[in-house]
Amino acid sequence: MKKLIGIAAAGAMLVALAGCASAGGGTADGPKPLDELVVGFAQVGAESGWRTANTKDIQSAFEEAGIELKFSDAQQKQENQIKAIRSYIQQQVDVIAFSPVVETGWDAVLNEAKAAGIPVVLTDRAVDSKDDSLYVSFLGSDFVEEGKKAGQWVLEEYADATEPVEIIQLEGTTGAAPAIDRAEGFAEVIAENPALEVVASQTGDFTRAGGKQVTEALLKSNPGVDLIYAHNDDMGLGAIEAIEAAGLVPGKDIKIVTVDAVKDGMQALADGKINFIVECSPLLGKQLIEIVKQINDGEAPEKRIITEETTFTQEQAIEALPDRQY
Repeated sequence: MKKLIGIAAAGAMLVALAGCASAGGGTADGPKPLDELVVGFAQVGAESGWRTANTKDIQSAFEEAGIELKFSDAQQKQENQIKAIRSYIQQQVDVIAFSPVVETGWDAVLNEAKAAGIPVVLTDRAVDSKDDSLYVSFLGSDFVEEGKKAGQWVLEEYADATEPVEIIQLEGTTGAAPAIDRAEGFAEVIAENPALEVVASQTGDFTRAGGKQVTEALLKSNPGVDLIYAHNDDMGLGAIEAIEAAGLVPGKDIKIVTVDAVKDGMQALADGKINFIVECSPLLGKQLIEIVKQINDGEAPEKRIITEETTFTQEQAIEALPDRQY
């Protein structure tokens, strides 16, 4: 019996060692062929034009690279993403990537992935965790900087203002990294001018319908509003509908600043209905592929990879629109 127990223990140790050898990509014999890799991706949902473009770009990049992508749509619910991640762990995928719906509440499931030896990559959004060993890399925009860029335009636009400038802020999903950071960056910059005042701030959940509904309500309680700052184009487009329904002219009676630069937003900017857009590129597919390849090769990708982005005025939008990919 002791001999049998010893053999079983030795076998268990070999299995554990094999698991350790494959943790972080590849095998003890070296990297896997790309067509044998399996990546699980848990997307936030399809709440906006930006998210749809992001999903399409990632799926296309993996198809082009010949890497199998298991995809799930969380429909903007954290519990659905956690369920998907646990499913990927059970399926023993090589890498898990996801865009967190909100910042908090991920430690338990990410510890499960870590225990299973499956590397996790964050895309677009960050998690708020004291343990940064729970993920190998975070690929995405600097949302605070995006908020600052939006604030800088407002600061310059109203540099000569002597009367109070009333601003409505349309926030993204409550608890989501871009909503928190874009508000923070914007507030930091406009604080330089006491005349600039955010008189109302409410979540539109990154959706066009949400942006319209919230704007309709806030315009009634704030009839003297001068500018709307929307955390994404879709909410800004919803705000345009609400402003027009109120008999006002978007871009003139009420100025609008948004973040994203998707085609619909850029068209509204070109038409003068939006005044300024800060770009947030959804085209993360190729960069995510590179991270997956590095992991498979046993290399450590950079912990924080920031995407390169710009800003657009009306003239720049008119010039860029014909070649816009999303």
